[in-house]
Amino acid sequence: MRLSQSPTDAAFVQNPYAFYEAARAHGPFFRWEEYGMLATGDWAAVNAILRNRKFGREALPEKAPVIPAHLKPFYAVEAHSMLELEPPRHTRLRNLVLRAFTSRRIAALQPEIDSLAHQLIDAFPSGEFDLLAHFGQKLPVIIIARLLGVPETMSDDLLKWSRAMVGMYMAGRTRETEDRAVAATEAFVYFLRSYIEARRQEPRDDLITELIAAEEESEKLSTDELISTCILLLNAGHEATVHTIGNGVKTLLQTGTRITRENASACVEEILRFDPALHMFTRWAYEDVEILGQRFQRGDQVALLLAAANRDPAVWSNPQVFDVQREVKPVASFGAGLHFCVGAPLARLELCTALPILFERLPQLRLTEAPQYSNVYHFHGLSRLSVCRD
Repeated sequence: MRLSQSPTDAAFVQNPYAFYEAARAHGPFFRWEEYGMLATGDWAAVNAILRNRKFGREALPEKAPVIPAHLKPFYAVEAHSMLELEPPRHTRLRNLVLRAFTSRRIAALQPEIDSLAHQLIDAFPSGEFDLLAHFGQKLPVIIIARLLGVPETMSDDLLKWSRAMVGMYMAGRTRETEDRAVAATEAFVYFLRSYIEARRQEPRDDLITELIAAEEESEKLSTDELISTCILLLNAGHEATVHTIGNGVKTLLQTGTRITRENASACVEEILRFDPALHMFTRWAYEDVEILGQRFQRGDQVALLLAAANRDPAVWSNPQVFDVQREVKPVASFGAGLHFCVGAPLARLELCTALPILFERLPQLRLTEAPQYSNVYHFHGLSRLSVCRD
């Protein structure tokens, strides 16, 4: 079935789930005309493709796009990003990164996240304010800055650069969007290159130093790989966590759900299922393959609709209802298989720590206007979240 839906249409931006459900009625796959490719929001199909090594992120040589001269600085960084690579390069990079980005290092951040959440809440203005600007955006970027070991005073710059670079993945991008992304890339690379060199000379207890020291079979990360990895950890992790905090608080307030330390894990999993930050991820078919009766030829591209998969009624009963009592099952929000998000444990820790504190400290927190989603597809997040504490 061929279906047409502009990803920048105002109604779609505010509620993409209506289109996903209409598409689901035609079977596991449909052709999304605006993207010129097959798409699926079927849980079984999405999960199968994410785990099937006959599909991958890295474009085949014959499908690799020609990079315009003005975008070369941006794609020079992407060329070393494990998000965009397949084995053996992906395996080497991921293994080296995981030697530094350990579960122990992530778990050790819990007291800092707790303390920072209280500090940010203490600084909330009186009356109506934007929770995204004062909490949702600040907490993840400050934590990642501390984790990397870069000065906290750089958090505003990191946030600005991240936003500009992520704009390259949004529908309807323009030359202005591209120029902002390239400028942000160059500024980011310049800062990190000098900072990495400083850490080589003066190691400290931070992730950049750990990434420099990470070694496997006598191989280390090059400076370019270190830069791309740091940018990926900030951009992919931070952008998704900001949107998840906003979407999650919105949903909790609209449904009257109270998140506590005791039910935090279940609440966060339901937030990740019900209204995730990332809605689409694409894969290339590396050889002829069949998934749920749909044949793919080498070079075909398919759009995996992660948020639609999370609402597949074949997996979840009443999936359109936010229910923290439902059985926790794996969700597609962090991907699966080879490219499962390395930042997922940190995102879950931030959400499970910070959101209960927010609701404990501000039990009368309420919305003061109807939240509106930004036109940022393939992401899905609010433009602001206007609230009042009493």
